Amino acid sequence: MFFTMGPANKDHHPALRCAVGVFVPLITLVLLQRLDLAIFASFGAFAGIYGRNEPHGRRLVLQLRAGTLMLAVILLAALTAHAGALPAFTPAGRIWLQVAATTLVAGACSLIVSLWRLRPAGSLFHIFAFAAIASVPHQPPLWQGMLVAVLTVAFSLLVGMSSRVVPGQRRPWNWSAPVRLTGPERRAAWQEAVGYLVAAGLAGILATVIGQRLGIGHNYWAMVAAVVPLVGHTTRHRISRGLQRILGTALGLALLAAILLLQPEPWLTVLVIAACQFGAEMFIARQYLVAQLFVTPLALVSTLLVAPVPAGVLLRDRLFETVIGAVVGVAVVLAPALWRQWKTGR
Repeated sequence: MFFTMGPANKDHHPALRCAVGVFVPLITLVLLQRLDLAIFASFGAFAGIYGRNEPHGRRLVLQLRAGTLMLAVILLAALTAHAGALPAFTPAGRIWLQVAATTLVAGACSLIVSLWRLRPAGSLFHIFAFAAIASVPHQPPLWQGMLVAVLTVAFSLLVGMSSRVVPGQRRPWNWSAPVRLTGPERRAAWQEAVGYLVAAGLAGILATVIGQRLGIGHNYWAMVAAVVPLVGHTTRHRISRGLQRILGTALGLALLAAILLLQPEPWLTVLVIAACQFGAEMFIARQYLVAQLFVTPLALVSTLLVAPVPAGVLLRDRLFETVIGAVVGVAVVLAPALWRQWKTGR
């Protein structure tokens, strides 16, 4: 399971759509010299990740829901950033505000994603989007950021429908009503939301406390990594995802270091982001470790567009926070089984 490769399922189709969905908005911002808005475009483009192999009608519904939820997360993140900039918050208080708010987003979005039957499951993207935007120190005007996000979501929806121009790809529109969750599924959704809340919260607290002592930042990367092991049908699969996250991140950082040595111009950086987005979508459903080779530089290069930091610091923080988060996530996965075993043995 750790190194096996799943079968292909026309993965190049959604991969190309996702790559185009992020490339066009970002290259437009490069031409407009408004890279301060790039983070809003990057996360708005996440709407295109959903409904990857669904018929057009169903895909449109899922992407519309996913885009609406992402826009709400982006708006809350920007408002949190503006609130944290108020004189009432010290720098430390601002960090803890972001941890608390991101934790709530982790649980709430996990529940909504389950209730709406969105795939990919979980709230990993929402945690990443919220925390990344909320941690940007110098926010652009709110209306500009939201305008870029809305336009990017709309563009992603258009790209999602683009294959209908090919006669062989056209199918009758299917507007079937969504299937409601059964009682057991609803209970599982609530339990999963609690798991996301606990994993993200513990990882955020631990990463913040340790990071402040060691001078390591980007605590939200630990929160993102902590929820990775929560996706899976078996405990073994979930633990494997946690280990794959660590190893894949380490390999991805080596690729990122090579990219940073080239010191790419902004337009070339956008090409790298699009290429990494394509690679991530090609393998994310087939081999999580391989996908991390592309996810890691994708996430960090996108961060560098908005908030440049020394390369060494970036690489160190990513690896450190990923290890903390993955360990916490695996612990949360194992905790229920260990608790039941302890009660049975007592």
